[in-house]
Amino acid sequence: MEIHQVKEQLVLTSRLDDLGHFPIKVLQSTSGVTFAAVDPIGVKAGDWVFTIANSAARLATGNVKTVTDLTVAGIIDNWQP
Repeated sequence: MEIHQVKEQLVLTSRLDDLGHFPIKVLQSTSGVTFAAVDPIGVKAGDWVFTIANSAARLATGNVKTVTDLTVAGIIDNWQP
């Protein structure tokens, strides 16, 4: 798990069926690296979140067939970077 800040939502005009209908969010790590992750919980820009990566990311979506390597798993309240 890692901590990231949500920057924005990506708008996709087309996607693979196995990606599901989850929103895709742009995240930034505390070291400044940018990532894209599926968001099954509904976070908004500015939220601090923790993510689950790799094969466990598929389980975190609730559907093991979802094609993802990074999933937002929770919102962190009152995080001070």
